[in-house]
Amino acid sequence: MTAIAAPRTASPGEMSHKQILTILAGLLLGMFLAALDQTIVSTAIRRIGDDLHGLSVQAWVTTAFLITSTITTPLYGKLSDIYGRKPFFLLAISIFVLGSAMCGLATNMYMLAGFRAFQGIGAGGLFSLALAIMADIVSPQQRPKYMGYFMAVFATSSVLGPVVGGFLSGQNAILGITGWRWIFYVNVPIGLLALIVVQKVLHLPPRNNPQRIDWWGAGLLVVGLVPLLIVAEQGRTWGWASPAALACYLIGLAGLLTWVWVEHTMGDAALIPIRLFRNRVFGVGSGLSFVVGVGMFGGIGSIPLYLQIVKGASPTKAGLLILPLVLGLMVSSMAAGFATSRTGRYRKFPIIGSVLLIGAMSMLATVHADTSLLVTDLYMLVFGVGLGLSMQTVQLAMQNSVSPRDIGVATSSGTFFRQMGGTLGTAVFLSILFSTAPSKIASAYSTASGTTAFKQAVAAHPDQLKTVTGGSGSLNDTSFISGLDKTIAHPFLVGFSNAMDLVFIVGAIVLVVAFVLALLLKEIPLRQVSGIQAANAEAAKTSVTSSSET
Repeated sequence: MTAIAAPRTASPGEMSHKQILTILAGLLLGMFLAALDQTIVSTAIRRIGDDLHGLSVQAWVTTAFLITSTITTPLYGKLSDIYGRKPFFLLAISIFVLGSAMCGLATNMYMLAGFRAFQGIGAGGLFSLALAIMADIVSPQQRPKYMGYFMAVFATSSVLGPVVGGFLSGQNAILGITGWRWIFYVNVPIGLLALIVVQKVLHLPPRNNPQRIDWWGAGLLVVGLVPLLIVAEQGRTWGWASPAALACYLIGLAGLLTWVWVEHTMGDAALIPIRLFRNRVFGVGSGLSFVVGVGMFGGIGSIPLYLQIVKGASPTKAGLLILPLVLGLMVSSMAAGFATSRTGRYRKFPIIGSVLLIGAMSMLATVHADTSLLVTDLYMLVFGVGLGLSMQTVQLAMQNSVSPRDIGVATSSGTFFRQMGGTLGTAVFLSILFSTAPSKIASAYSTASGTTAFKQAVAAHPDQLKTVTGGSGSLNDTSFISGLDKTIAHPFLVGFSNAMDLVFIVGAIVLVVAFVLALLLKEIPLRQVSGIQAANAEAAKTSVTSSSET
């Protein structure tokens, strides 16, 4: 007679697949808010600036959000390790929703920048805490299957942001409210739904890890990063060697050096404990997150400019044209996730991913004004596959390498370093682009001036050449290109495209560092239990040890 196996009893802290998916819905809603907001404003900022009569200070709207969201990320991670994830995730959503509503009420650009800064305080916790909560409830072995959903949300929002932003800002009014204000108001119902879902379905054991709060570290991180983030955003306008830029460098460097010293003295209570960097996987993973951030945001920031300026796509259409990149990211991240869950092996994915990123950047450097969009789409697909193989795997490796009590710090650190790399990459790449474009454009016109077709076009439209070379044609506003004769406009597009070639070459060189770091990433066997289960086991072991000593 065949014995009937007894049903497996779930260990304390273990959740069913259905429970995980229910919680995942709330986490994804919160993450969708932050991911969408990173791109939805970009296509509408010119319309917002015109409406609020402050186009000249539009950069501060982006800078304010970037500063607060970046700086609060590690703070959320540390505090959630001490007091628990759920209250801080709910707080982050609440601040973000309130900040969104306030942004919709702004009456001038400075007010909008202030409200965006407040909104960013909430955004800083949405990414990192969602991933940290997943680490609490799902084992590293099974987590990659679910992290694919996060990558899908991130990728989808990257496309939806410009499309939705362009559509809403293009409407004079919706329900009697100016169209661009709905860019912020749309966050309110989504955020309220996320609050309700998270409050109802997310049940995590309470945490009670009494510990000093590293307020000095938090303050010095502000002193160190704010000047550097400001100069990264404003340096191209000020001049990288201007007195204001130099002052930012000095203040930022002094702040960061002092911060490292304070973190060392604070020990385990530090915002990001220095001991974690002695962990090879955490140290290498942090560096890899930073470098991939440079390449990711540099590429994502540059490709739409090529599509809009060189190919003449509207911001909305440019968002749709990035679909191959998004598709590559989604498919590769999910495929890597299922493979990792099945085999427990993950080190090869960031190695392959970095190779693909280098290859994609190198191929994008060959794209010119007359290159078919089909070819460009193929290169973007490769770029997306490289990102998908790299991003979630590095995050998983960092989470798996630390103690359960440090999962929040490890998760927020990965997000933090990726954001910092993205900020630097965007600033450097765009600076290279706009500093070399004038000479490249001038060279293209010099080459074209000897052709018969160009001479005939200039003779037919003598004022148009002056528009390009005489001053009214500016890289700050390239809308004039659409009004030019195609033959006269073509050298401008060739020159701008040639300037982008240098950007992608530099990006490929930077990503070689990512390949080297990926080779150094040590593969540690993935834990078979969730963060909650591991923490329970660790607490039980400590209790037994204490009892035996007594």
